[in-house]
Amino acid sequence: MLNDFISLIYPKNCASCGNGLFKHEECLCTFCRYHLPKTNFHLQNGNPVEKLFWGRADIVSAAAYYAFGKGGKVQHLIHQLKYNGKKEIGLTVGKLYGLELKQSGKYESIDMIIPVPLHERKKKKRGYNQSEYFAEGLSKSLHVSTDTSTLIRANESETQTKKSRFSRWQNVESIFHIAEPEKLTKKHILLVDDVVTTGSTLEACALTLLKIPDVKVSIATIAFANN
Repeated sequence: MLNDFISLIYPKNCASCGNGLFKHEECLCTFCRYHLPKTNFHLQNGNPVEKLFWGRADIVSAAAYYAFGKGGKVQHLIHQLKYNGKKEIGLTVGKLYGLELKQSGKYESIDMIIPVPLHERKKKKRGYNQSEYFAEGLSKSLHVSTDTSTLIRANESETQTKKSRFSRWQNVESIFHIAEPEKLTKKHILLVDDVVTTGSTLEACALTLLKIPDVKVSIATIAFANN
């Protein structure tokens, strides 16, 4: 009864469409859970996200859960996660996507999940790293641990929003470092982020990780923005 009373004063709404949630619904309403535009890239060899890294980084596999459209529900979902403090979105979407990644044999050998790090100054200003919550959700479904301390963002890059692919690469080329490389030797790492557009940030992270002996890298993101 207390929960019902609280929900009348502070109604819980779907993070995607804004409609009210029923008791059994978590973060996303049932309609959005089944009708947001999924890519199914994890079931496709040579999918558009994998192609981003061809000739750039030796990636085992890469995929994104949703297709990002400007002004659409997925953009609203990402904005709520990234700027409005709705951390539970990362957890919920990560758990859902982790269950779907299990359908693909490519992700069976994952040893560790690493989110793309934020610079400490930006993380302190925002209060959290949205990709860490996505990684945590994936971890719960894939039963693989996360590591948020080994891959470090040493310098704070400028915003990527209006940069070309080459400018984005120059912006992140040398800002990532490994703290304890021996922890990752011979590991298959799932590198995760919220959105992949040109892949420059993920490429820089992957190339840094691939300097470690016998490391393999796969990639998963919440959304793919085909700009």
